[in-house]
Amino acid sequence: MKVTLEAVAKAIDGTVVGDGSVEITGVAGIREAREGDLTFLANPRYESYLDQTQASAIIVSENHRSIGKPLIQNPNPYLAFLKAIRLFAGEAERPCAGVHPTAVVSEEAYVAQDASIGPYVVIERGASIGARAIVHAGCYVGARARLGDEILLYPNVTVREECVLGDRVIVHSGTVVGSDGFGFVRDGDVYRKLPQVGNVVVEDDVEIGANVTIDRATTGTTRIGAGSKIDNLVQIAHNVQVGENCIIVAQVGISGSTVLGDHVVLAGQVGIVGHIEIGDGASVGAQSGVSKSVKAGERMFGYPAMPLRQAKRIEASIRNLPELIQTVRRLKRRVDELEGSKEPR
Repeated sequence: MKVTLEAVAKAIDGTVVGDGSVEITGVAGIREAREGDLTFLANPRYESYLDQTQASAIIVSENHRSIGKPLIQNPNPYLAFLKAIRLFAGEAERPCAGVHPTAVVSEEAYVAQDASIGPYVVIERGASIGARAIVHAGCYVGARARLGDEILLYPNVTVREECVLGDRVIVHSGTVVGSDGFGFVRDGDVYRKLPQVGNVVVEDDVEIGANVTIDRATTGTTRIGAGSKIDNLVQIAHNVQVGENCIIVAQVGISGSTVLGDHVVLAGQVGIVGHIEIGDGASVGAQSGVSKSVKAGERMFGYPAMPLRQAKRIEASIRNLPELIQTVRRLKRRVDELEGSKEPR
């Protein structure tokens, strides 16, 4: 596929600076791009590659300097590059509609005629699968689970009984939606299992990574809000409420009954205790431990998590500790010398 830079710019809502007749044959990252490729710059850390990249053209922000290569200017270079990827890659190949002969589908389940059900899928009684849904090999859909239109389950996903997935939800391999919450009651010297009779509701346009576990509510619903994106290896406990358009990065653990507002960002390996609230627009830095509620818009970091500015001051002080300790020792020795000189002879 060959497309002029001018045509690409029009397709991705950008403005050409330089030769718009340059032919573009593909897209690539700024480090690995070759002649004919279109690349992008969104992160200032990669600015040093501008003069090194072999790409034929670069997508940059609107106020970026000329570098001797044709540019496409766009206020959001990353988003523009994603549009360019779609332009060159096209739509992913879609499996044929229908139910594979090895799939086991209850006679009491509903599967839309244009849905695609892959090999060895199990769909239990009362479950429903929406229009243009794709359920790949080895998936399990429990009794009375409801999967919306245009959902995509990659191989070996489990959606347990009573759980609900909205329209256009994507779930990657190995994920379990609706596993039992970790609920036990001590009875003398033993622990008794607390029945988990609630469900999970995943709203529209959510994407869930690989090997994620989202526990069903003890009673009621564990909810993932519309548009939220969850990375691989995340644990979301019973009765957690995740707001809309949240970002939850790999290896995050959220304990039971915690509430996240809208547009919350949790970086990698964040741990959150149960029964607290994280306000709208708040963000928590990587490997932080959150033990108290966080106000809307607050930026938190550290273990235990604290406001980012405070955490930075503490971190700077820690780096200076060796010199500070040496200074204190010198001062102590000097004080001891002065005190000794005052003793009567």
